Amino acid sequence: MRTASRFVVVILFLVLILGGIFGYKFYQIGQMKEQFSQPQPPAVVAATTAETMSWQPSQKSVGSITAINGVEVANEVPGTIVEIGFESGQNVKAGDMLVRLDSAVDESAVSTRRAEARLAAREFSRLEELLPRRAVSQAEYDQAQANLEAAQARVKEAEAQLGKKTLRAPFAGTLGLRQVDLGQYLPAGSPIVEINMLDPVYVDYTLPERELSRVSVGNTVEVTVAAQPDALFTGTVSAINSSVNPQTRTVRVRATLPNEDLTLRPGMFATVRTLRPAERDVIAVPRTAISYNTYGDFVFVLAENGDGQLVTERRSVQTGETRDGMVEIVSGLEAGDRIVETGLLRLRADQRVEIQTEKESQSGGQTESQGTGQSPQASGEAAS
Repeated sequence: MRTASRFVVVILFLVLILGGIFGYKFYQIGQMKEQFSQPQPPAVVAATTAETMSWQPSQKSVGSITAINGVEVANEVPGTIVEIGFESGQNVKAGDMLVRLDSAVDESAVSTRRAEARLAAREFSRLEELLPRRAVSQAEYDQAQANLEAAQARVKEAEAQLGKKTLRAPFAGTLGLRQVDLGQYLPAGSPIVEINMLDPVYVDYTLPERELSRVSVGNTVEVTVAAQPDALFTGTVSAINSSVNPQTRTVRVRATLPNEDLTLRPGMFATVRTLRPAERDVIAVPRTAISYNTYGDFVFVLAENGDGQLVTERRSVQTGETRDGMVEIVSGLEAGDRIVETGLLRLRADQRVEIQTEKESQSGGQTESQGTGQSPQASGEAAS
């Protein structure tokens, strides 16, 4: 009897424990259901308005900056450097002395050739006086004349050879880094310094052959480079190649850009936009307002539900050209549509939102709407 009583007590104790556990679990489940049944707080977003903008049609391409004149100065004749007349990065004028090579032997050669020319001139003068008196033959006279002309030619040759010992700037420009030192022996053809004419400069790029009919000399181009991402350089198309590359089906185009501050340097990678004369109106939105997806791009349009609260509507769009952070909307939006500008990653369709800041247009200001989750019109009605 005593054993049976103990068994009943144990059973009752276990029932109480299990009842407590299950009761607590049911309480937790109830709390979770209550939490999930509560409406989610509105997502805080920034909004903007799709607006109509006048864009000039253009064709985007890439190219390289090149100098109008650019060469690497090298010596034609060998010699030892006795004078250097420039510093790295210096601006020079045409004819400025850059390097002088040892010219003692060449100067002696010039003196010798000049002496030979003087002797030939005296011999010719003597025979010229004797010829009328027939004291010399015509053949002797002709030979003396030929000797004089040959001697004068040898003088010019020696002077030209001497002149090659002094290297001068072929045109006005900016020098690169010096590649030689004083006293260095230079074989013929040794690079000495690079010189480039940097104002103006060329930008060479290519366009698809289908664009040939839309591009002509004089078209405006807008150029950006990585070294100056916020700067916009404007120039004009100066030449179009006379043939199309049969492999790439592209044509080379050259534009000229002013470069007074020498910001642009040869070899720079450039993004080129060739503008066409006529303008067109487009609907544009900020790039951050578009969610790019493999299955199609979309935006979140803001609309009011039955309670006057703002909710999101996911709408597919077709995008076009991108310019200065704005994207052309070919289809899917109308001018004046209000859309979410930032915070797209945490949004879904038909979700309540609260506008933190709203940029209405380029000409308008910003409206602040915090803590309401309603449109400005609904907020105004509530306030009145």
